[in-house]
Amino acid sequence: MDTQTVWTRQHENVWNMLQETGRYTARREYIQLDLQEQAPLVLAAYDWLAAHGPDAGNRPEDVDYPVWVSFSRDGTMLPDAHTVILELALPPSRITHINIAKWGMILNYSYIPLDEADQARHQELLEAYRISDAQAFLSRFYPQIKREIQESWMRLFDSRILPGNDLEYGTIWEIRKEWIRKVITPE
Repeated sequence: MDTQTVWTRQHENVWNMLQETGRYTARREYIQLDLQEQAPLVLAAYDWLAAHGPDAGNRPEDVDYPVWVSFSRDGTMLPDAHTVILELALPPSRITHINIAKWGMILNYSYIPLDEADQARHQELLEAYRISDAQAFLSRFYPQIKREIQESWMRLFDSRILPGNDLEYGTIWEIRKEWIRKVITPE
């Protein structure tokens, strides 16, 4: 069976859980602990990703969110106290590719334009209301603009639309102990 090597930076408790249970899944409460007061803002984007990704139908019942992986070792942040980097080898079919620039747009509640003309049209709409994407998204007063923004997020999965670059991360629904090839700890 073909495998692809990816890397993921995780809290040391993830490694401990993998040793005990053989499996790790991302849970809402873990993200809330990690991000604390910023969690509600980020979880809105994660909720959307978990519900709308091309592999959403394959999500195990006990999983809240996907786990992020990097396609290069250099793409992970350096481990620090209480973190590890896990080198995984798993079937490529289990990985969803996510364009980094487009994911950043989603985290900022921004519109992902189809092309330059679509970007100009959307910008004119915002200027007419004298608001930003984030203001429209977070307010209850602009439901049509919020809907347009959220509908544009499906472009996250369209590899033909590249706002800026083609750099990618990946997501997987779980980490299995048998996929681990190496554990990198802080020195």
